[in-house]
Amino acid sequence: MSKKIIFFLLTVILALAGCTNEQAQPKTTTTTSKTETKTVNVSNETLPKDLEVALVMQMSIGTFSSQYIEGVTEQVEAFGGNVKVYNAENDLSKMASYVDTATTQGVDVILIDHGRADALKEPVQRALDKGIKVVAFDNDLTNEGVTVIDQDDYSLAWRSLKALAEDLDGEGNIVTIWVGGFTPMERRHTIYDAFLKRYPGIQEVAKFGSATNNTALDTQSQMEAILKKYPEGEIDAVFAMWDEFAKGASRAIKQAGRDEIAVYGIDLSDEDLQLMQEEGSPWKVTAATDPAEIGRIQVRYAYQKVVGEETPSIHSVDPYLVDRDVLPNEPVTMDDLGQYVPGWGESNAAWSDWMKETD
Repeated sequence: MSKKIIFFLLTVILALAGCTNEQAQPKTTTTTSKTETKTVNVSNETLPKDLEVALVMQMSIGTFSSQYIEGVTEQVEAFGGNVKVYNAENDLSKMASYVDTATTQGVDVILIDHGRADALKEPVQRALDKGIKVVAFDNDLTNEGVTVIDQDDYSLAWRSLKALAEDLDGEGNIVTIWVGGFTPMERRHTIYDAFLKRYPGIQEVAKFGSATNNTALDTQSQMEAILKKYPEGEIDAVFAMWDEFAKGASRAIKQAGRDEIAVYGIDLSDEDLQLMQEEGSPWKVTAATDPAEIGRIQVRYAYQKVVGEETPSIHSVDPYLVDRDVLPNEPVTMDDLGQYVPGWGESNAAWSDWMKETD
């Protein structure tokens, strides 16, 4: 109970720290911290135009990543800047090298996607020491001056798992798909451990997962082997901690005709929605945020830093539960979800008045 209270209080504090008061003058932004109120005057002459932005990614796999990149690119270009994407292909040492490369090239902003602090803390500090603004997504960096955005992975995992538990009425056999080495995955697994203790009637019969260049296809092959090992009636559900896992598992289950198995996932993209809406799809529920909006929020925080606004150290994006049963019969995209999932796509995070003049 004490941990829940801590999480709740942290969420409230961060929400208050990130609030921005609207001003009468459209290009004057007021931001409030715990200790002071700072007003930043932005004129046409001082608008941050032509900024060079480096996006350093641990890896770029699947449509979630592609939509996230689209969100970053769209927002930077709307502000008149330029983006260069560095894909480290799941090599943390290469990722650290890319941060140093961007620093040496003298970019204005470095955006970081995933990665780990033990590999990136020092190169990120070198960037900060050069005056480069840094905003990270799904990372455990704690360098002073860095804003870290996350999807509230604890809530993502709990929402999906709670739906699974309710549908199974607290009893059943599940297969879990997970891989370590990624900050969001490990946060999700923390909740999974607690979930198994909360619902002792739900048993894990198999667990696997790996991150490769063909994660969905590899997952499909591994799931096919699991289905052969556990015949009909021995698996009730699959909990997939990444949409690439959910895609592979869903295709294997559907092709095997195992319609008694439901898939509960995390993350969402247009491709995922299409798969969820297919006739006979086992993918029933996913907990998600909008990857494109995460990219846009990350860029807006970076630009706020450039003009000297106060920004929070942490920002958690509110997740939503998307249930296939609430979707219409016709195909939908991420842009349509707000019609069926209340609150989806309504984020106003990190907006400053002067940005509305350039957007």
